Amino acid sequence: MIRFIAGRLLVTLPVLLGVTLVAFLIIHLIPGNPAQAMLFGANPTPAQIHDLEVRLGLDQPLYVQYLRYMGGLLHGDLGTSFVTQRPVINEIVDRAPDTFVLSGAAMLVAIVVGIPLGIVGGARPGSVWDRIGRVVSVSGVAIPYFWLGLVFLLIFAVRLKVLPAIGTQGFSSLILPALALGWGYAAILTRLVRSRLIEEYHDDYIKTARAKGAGPARVLLIHALRNAIIPTVTMLGLQIGNILTGAAAIEVIFGRPGLGSFLVNAIAAKNIPVVQGAVLFIGIVYLLINLAVDVTVGVIDPRTRKRVAL
Repeated sequence: MIRFIAGRLLVTLPVLLGVTLVAFLIIHLIPGNPAQAMLFGANPTPAQIHDLEVRLGLDQPLYVQYLRYMGGLLHGDLGTSFVTQRPVINEIVDRAPDTFVLSGAAMLVAIVVGIPLGIVGGARPGSVWDRIGRVVSVSGVAIPYFWLGLVFLLIFAVRLKVLPAIGTQGFSSLILPALALGWGYAAILTRLVRSRLIEEYHDDYIKTARAKGAGPARVLLIHALRNAIIPTVTMLGLQIGNILTGAAAIEVIFGRPGLGSFLVNAIAAKNIPVVQGAVLFIGIVYLLINLAVDVTVGVIDPRTRKRVAL
C-alpha cells in the first residue's frame, strides 16, 4: 500500500505542473488588459496604464512572468490580488469553506438519491422503483444544473416562498443549490449502479452463491454490490472535479460567496494572481480526492494495487 500511494503521488507531480502552466496561459490568452481593467472608470491615460503594468510586472515577457510565478509557488506564495491587494491564499481560505460545504451537500444528494435507486433498479429491473430511478436518471442527464437552479428559485423561493433565494443563512439556504447541483450526478450514479448490478447478477459467481443457498439479501450485499461499487467509488472521485467547477455557476445564481463565484469575478476582472491561485487550489483538491479514491479502491480490491504499484 505504501508503494502504491508513493506511485500515485509521483504521478501527480507532472499533473500539478501542467495545471500551473494551463492556468497561467489561459488567463493571459483572455482578451483585455488587467491594468486597464483596474483603472476602469478613471479615464486612464496610456502612461498611467503603462506605469501600472510595470508595477504589476505585466510588461515582462510571459516566460519571465511564469518563472516568477513558479518561484513564488516554491515559497508558498500564490501572489497578491490585483483588486483587494490581499494575499491570494487568504482570499481562497476565506471562500473555500462555503464551496466545500456546497460541493459536499451536492455529493450527499447524489449518493443518497442515486445509489439506492440504482441498487433497487439493478436488483429488481422493471419494478416501480426501477422506473422511478430511470425517470431520475433521464431528467438528471437532460436538464442542465444551472437551469434547474433557476427553476428551483422560481418555484420554491419566488412562488411558494418556503426557502431563501440567495445567501448563506443557515441550512435552509443550502437545500436548493445542493439539489440543483447534485441532481445530475445522482442520475449518473443511478445509471452506473443499476447497469453494474445487472451485469454482476449474470456472472457465474452469483449463480454459484445462489446454488449454495445464499439468500437474495446476501447475494446483493455480500457478492454483487461489493463488485459493483468499485466503479461507483471511482466515478464519485471523478465527479468531484465537475461538482467543484459546477459550483461556480450555482454560487452565482444563488448569491453564495464561495470560491466558484470568486473565480468567475476574477476572470471577468482578469485578476491574474487570483485566477491562477484558485485554479491551482482546485486542481490540488481534485488530485488529493482522486488519490483518496484510488486508495479506497485499492482497499476494496487489492488487485488494483498490483496493477499500478511501482
